[in-house]
Amino acid sequence: MNILTTLSFDGTCYSGFQVQKNAPTVCETFQDALEAVLGQRVPVIGCSRTDSGVHAKAFCLNFHAEPRFLLERMPLALNAHLPQDIRVMSARQVPDGFHARYSAAGKEYRYHIRCGWVDSPFTQPYCWRVSAALDLDAMEQAAQLLVGRHDFSAFMSAGSSVQDTVRTVFEVRLEEQGEYLTLVIRADGYLYNMVRIIVGTLVQVGAGDLSAGSVQQALDTGRRSLAGPTAPAKGLFLAQVFYPPQALGDTGPGPADCGDQADGL
Repeated sequence: MNILTTLSFDGTCYSGFQVQKNAPTVCETFQDALEAVLGQRVPVIGCSRTDSGVHAKAFCLNFHAEPRFLLERMPLALNAHLPQDIRVMSARQVPDGFHARYSAAGKEYRYHIRCGWVDSPFTQPYCWRVSAALDLDAMEQAAQLLVGRHDFSAFMSAGSSVQDTVRTVFEVRLEEQGEYLTLVIRADGYLYNMVRIIVGTLVQVGAGDLSAGSVQQALDTGRRSLAGPTAPAKGLFLAQVFYPPQALGDTGPGPADCGDQADGL
């Protein structure tokens, strides 16, 4: 059967999801646990590669296997063989044609910022501390320029081999809670380091180092030099992956294991 699982992981100690030579990854660690449970090593398909140090609250992956027990018991069985910084949250059967990456209609990322002069020992591994006072109104104005279907090549790091740099951003919003600021972005897909560059750009706008006009110019020209720096990986979380109900084999509306179906997705 084709099995969809949802992972939650702290990416601090991993070089992303995808298997790499001479570096620990979430995929390899998960496959080790899966082999211990199933008695064989099977290939897995992740919804995203994720950069080194990036975290996930709901990372989706699928694999084909014949479990020797009820699927409801699979999370407990796998978690018994996984380190504490990777947890399997759910497992369910999906149609044979389901693909964790290509069946996705979109993803939501959240980036956490702490505004202040001193790091908190409790949030330091998961927030980018910014000491500059930020103009949230200016950041919101610039953020809305990114909503829609655009060529985001100015918001992509070098080293990507992707040819199509057009993506649709459904929503960008800022959530403020005391000294903590969260940027939430929902899109149908992302380029290499796209979210982190958007965050770095908006922070520079908030600090007064860039204008909303510079953001628009970056979109119009595709010039990476017009956008801001790449924000640190540690503040980035993959929050949700959205799948159409039919991709999951659901006959009616309802939440998917990896997140509710979002408006516009």
